[in-house]
This record gives sequence, C-alpha cells and structure tokens, in this order.
Amino acid sequence: MTEPLLDIGAVVGTHGLRGDLKIRLNSGDPDLLMTLKQVYLRLPSDDIRRVTITRQSLHKGRVLLRLQGYESIHLAEQIVGSQVLLAENMLPDLSDDEYYWRQLDGLQVIDRQHGEIGTLQDLLSTAAHDTYVVRGHLGEILIPAVHQFVSSVDLQAGIMQVDLPDGLIPEQQ
Repeated sequence: MTEPLLDIGAVVGTHGLRGDLKIRLNSGDPDLLMTLKQVYLRLPSDDIRRVTITRQSLHKGRVLLRLQGYESIHLAEQIVGSQVLLAENMLPDLSDDEYYWRQLDGLQVIDRQHGEIGTLQDLLSTAAHDTYVVRGHLGEILIPAVHQFVSSVDLQAGIMQVDLPDGLIPEQQ
C-alpha cells in the first residue's frame, strides 16, 4: 500500500450481537465516517486490513460501524483495540479556515501579548469544541480551537497566531 494512511479513530468496543463496533474518533465530527464505504484497520497484531462498511449509525454520541466479514459479536470482539485509518486522498476538502490535525501538529504558537509560547503537540476533543495542547517554556497551555482565540494559521511558515485572554497562560514567576 503506497497511499498515506491517517489515524482517524479507534475501535473501543462492541454494541449488540450483530457485530457493530463502537468508534472513538480523534476529531469531534462524526460526519466523516457516516459517508464512507471503506476504511483500513490497524489490528492489534499491527497488520493493516482494508474493510468494507455495511452499516453506519450514531448512538449516544458515538459512531457505530458494521463491517463486512465481522457481522457477529464474536468476530467483532477480535478487532476491538484496532486503529481506524483512512487513505489521505479520501478526506473531504475543507473550507479555507479549517485544517486537519496533521497540518497543525508541530506548529509554533505565538501569542499577541506573550510572543512564542510553544509548540502545538496534541488535540483534545470535547463535546463543546476541540482544544489545542501547546507545550513550551511556559509549561502546558490549553487553547480552545475557536476563532475567538486563533487569529491566523500560516502552514507555509509553520506558525499559529493566537490572542489569548488573561488566565490561559500561567503567570510567570
């Protein structure tokens, strides 16, 4: 397989007796999985397998997938713990002010008042919005991924400009 594969989530459990799999997405938007016909799984054995989706649904905020060849609880239990991967060329196009995590990971973050505050190193998904985790000389800073705080992103320069309110950056001693 030559196409880059992106980690979009994990199989965290089963649901029901017909082999439905509970998926925890790395991003908060379940729409991506609701339209796909195929994904890849990185099995706990580290093998990568292309699988066909036969059913998608939402249940209590989680995506449930049923995969061809895994239509029973006993078969589905064998792939719990797998990573859900997607070929990069299957990702939908985004609007100008939207980004995939792989584009943002590692950006230098510069605050309007405090200057460089660190490197964007992680993304937390919450019910309200995603949160960027920045680590640097000021420690760990959590920044809500909303327009109110993120002024601009320059992927070419590798910089995210932010304008953070008092309280988000720890007081310097």
